[in-house]
Amino acid sequence: MLLDANVPLDANPLTGMAELAAAAEALGFAGLWTPETTHNGYLPLVLAAEHTRRITLGTAVAMAFPRSPMVTAQLAWDLATYSRGRFVLGLGTQVRAHIERRYSAQFDQPVARLRDYILALRAIWACWQDGTRLNYRGPFFQHTLMTPFFNPGPSAYPHIPIYIAGVNSGLAQLAGELCAGFHAHPLNSAKYLREVLHPQIATGAAKSGRNPLECVMVGSPFVITGTNQAEHTQQRAIVRQQIAFYASTPSYRPVLACHGWAETGEQLSRLAAAQRWDEMPTLVSDAMLEAFAVEAAPDELAAALRARYDGLLDRINLYLPFVPGQRDAFWRGMTQALNR
Repeated sequence: MLLDANVPLDANPLTGMAELAAAAEALGFAGLWTPETTHNGYLPLVLAAEHTRRITLGTAVAMAFPRSPMVTAQLAWDLATYSRGRFVLGLGTQVRAHIERRYSAQFDQPVARLRDYILALRAIWACWQDGTRLNYRGPFFQHTLMTPFFNPGPSAYPHIPIYIAGVNSGLAQLAGELCAGFHAHPLNSAKYLREVLHPQIATGAAKSGRNPLECVMVGSPFVITGTNQAEHTQQRAIVRQQIAFYASTPSYRPVLACHGWAETGEQLSRLAAAQRWDEMPTLVSDAMLEAFAVEAAPDELAAALRARYDGLLDRINLYLPFVPGQRDAFWRGMTQALNR
């Protein structure tokens, strides 16, 4: 199990990325993931690549559908080359409302569309690396023109790992069939990983004759910890609120259903629709908190994570942003305990 770092969601990643990436590498993190929420997910990794030498760098995750596969192929090609092979392309589908109404892009048949997207990327990269004629004709994407003026040519690092993110069976199967890794959603549990996601990844792997272990499992566990009771209590409240927010989304209902909490998810959805945000955390029971979060003292957290996720997750990045200069001793202890 490897411990990676997350770039804070609420920070402008360009402003402090050089410092953040160098600090993450110095503290022993195995990887660094950039989100795509309020800021672009790719741009910060140029700075991260420049100021590090060892750490894996990836998007977790960049939105696929608003960009043509050609655009994404070019971004990934340049980042893989500049980082000397340390870049991981993490892609996500998002949900229909955001793709259609925020991005004004197409969302229909998201699993089939993402499958076509991945195959298109690989056809484009093969054209650039091997001189293969570009003649990709899929159900959603067609790429049939590549002239020398627009061809970047071969790279010393052409094998770009593609990870996809998801919650439900369709995307897990796709990851097992075609991808180097799978980002499990933070609203997750050991039970859901064991009983749903791993079997679906194995089903997908069987379609292409792969070993399911070839698909790296990445998770972002919620953790509740603190150096004192007040900090611990505050973390508990924050995690309870975040679980309530995610659990109100219908797309994530299968995770709740796995535990028999589908009705709670429906109640949370109704509260969210009525914008009764303050009431939502009260529906997250202690049993839900225990299932979806790992709670332990700082010096016991690494062991607690191993006990829960060994054999289920290969890489973890805690749902706790990494900020240089904050919790450095904690992070150093975590990397030393997990990255060995």
